Amino acid sequence: MKDIYRLDGVVQDYAWGGTEFIANLLGIKPGKKMAEYWLGTHEKGTARLLDAPEKDLQSLIQANQEDILGKTISQRFGRLPYLFKVLDVHDMLSIQVHPSKEEAENGFARENKAGIPLSAPERNYRDDNHKPEVMVAQSEFWLLHGFLPARRLVYNLNANPELAHLKTIFRELGYEGLYAQVMNESPEQTNETLRPLIDRILPEFEKDKLDKRSPDYWAAKAYKTFCSSGDLDKGIYSIYFFNIVRVMPGEGLFQDAGIPHAYLEGQTMELMANSDNVLRGGLTAKHVDVPELLTLVKYEETRPAILTGLNQPGNAEKIYKTDAPDFELSNISLGKNDKYEHSATSPEIIIAMEGEATVVADNVELVLHKGESIFIKADKSYTIQANQEAKLYKASVPMPKLFKK
Repeated sequence: MKDIYRLDGVVQDYAWGGTEFIANLLGIKPGKKMAEYWLGTHEKGTARLLDAPEKDLQSLIQANQEDILGKTISQRFGRLPYLFKVLDVHDMLSIQVHPSKEEAENGFARENKAGIPLSAPERNYRDDNHKPEVMVAQSEFWLLHGFLPARRLVYNLNANPELAHLKTIFRELGYEGLYAQVMNESPEQTNETLRPLIDRILPEFEKDKLDKRSPDYWAAKAYKTFCSSGDLDKGIYSIYFFNIVRVMPGEGLFQDAGIPHAYLEGQTMELMANSDNVLRGGLTAKHVDVPELLTLVKYEETRPAILTGLNQPGNAEKIYKTDAPDFELSNISLGKNDKYEHSATSPEIIIAMEGEATVVADNVELVLHKGESIFIKADKSYTIQANQEAKLYKASVPMPKLFKK
């Protein structure tokens, strides 16, 4: 059995995607929507093995689980625990919150007991796993991430007379009371409050006079995207409640359980636990279960912790450390003829985002071009040598700490 396999990932053509970034990465003709490129074993799209076209990565692992994943990962997770993605966000994504592991297990069991089909649009928990995520920007990238500090949130309410009545609620009931107030109000009340705000900011947006650092910019864009007919989307409130974060290329951010967030614009790498559990909070035409959503949200101020990566010995690799036990994302940057040597302790997926490099593992040698990816079995040593300047991203699983200090 081989130690290294070429992969062919799965393109997801969601409506919010762009048409050029992923196409250019993969070397195919631009044209149709390409929102995400998946590398992993998710049931909605498992990567194929180019070396064995009759097989996919999931079937390879199922047939040889302990050998492919390694004994430790096989016992801890029983499957490849992560899903690796490239995202091209052209239009805004929905506001989302992900459950903790315990919340996912309880919710999944509860909905199974209630007989809700896994494919039902009102289903909240499609598996029993949590879904933490880490992203590393490939362009200037914008997103919403957690509640603003109290002073800045009050500033937004003061700066917009249409929202000023919410100051009393926030002062008396805090983040939870404020969020519950707007999420539970009637569509008629939402329209009555937000329509004057939209009427005020939309002309400036259409004249391209709004800065992306302003919630007015994203509120107007959300209106144009989600509210062209019918009721105004309650997610517009959250744009004024949450941090608007700009992440520059090479910088990252971690989305843990309970942190409300939404990707707004740009291209990014994303590595997440292998799950499909999403509770939506607006900016979407999909199901929003307000009562369940309100039980999951972390009602606290969030100060975005931008990740810049920790340099590893030799300085070729930077690891974007998080608290997630399921995955670890790293960037490998190599100048021409530079070499990276590594002993994998977990199954790894590597994708070349720029340049060209030669990978050697147990006398198997292959060339990795831009847009190409490989899977490496656990407990294998390999080298990567750049044939030209190269930038690669690697997904792996951190080993548990056996001893506490």
